[in-house]
Amino acid sequence: MDTEIIEQINEVLKKIRPFLKRDGGDVEFKSYDEESHTVYITLTGACIGCTMIDDTLHLGIEAIMIEEVPGVLAVKLAE
Repeated sequence: MDTEIIEQINEVLKKIRPFLKRDGGDVEFKSYDEESHTVYITLTGACIGCTMIDDTLHLGIEAIMIEEVPGVLAVKLAE
């Protein structure tokens, strides 16, 4: 596993976390699939059941992650 990419992913999540916590939510890194270049996360707290979860995931977290971490192509919720 590419530890440099994992470190970059965690740094981006540290930047995003305060915004989610302000609304009672949080984000946790679960895994990175090198083959599909996909980051898997879990959203917790107020994010669970929020009607804005898709926007938060795709327009927020995914957009920032793709821009800041070379090679990342997608962010998905871990099952």
